[in-house]
Amino acid sequence: MKSLLILSAMTLAFGAQAAAPEDAMNKAGCMACHAKDKKLVGPSFKDIAAKYKGQDAVAKLMEKVRKGGSGSFGPIPMSPNGPDKINDADLKASVEFILKS
Repeated sequence: MKSLLILSAMTLAFGAQAAAPEDAMNKAGCMACHAKDKKLVGPSFKDIAAKYKGQDAVAKLMEKVRKGGSGSFGPIPMSPNGPDKINDADLKASVEFILKS
């Protein structure tokens, strides 16, 4: 019983397990502007992975997604994407997935 209470408390504190990155990105609307291997409105996942290859860029890219901006891949801005669109666990898993593309 005690273990169940601790597990429940941890789930509430840290959120539910992250969804599959592709599902999380679809739900958050990322795929409206990005694709795995071709430029749409924003860069492809392969282009992002190539630009940040060999770098520990997860935190940097998570911040870019949260704050939005432009200039890294051209003049078209990316709007900010807050935790209401994609939670931190799903965002981290998605960025890691993109960097492995």
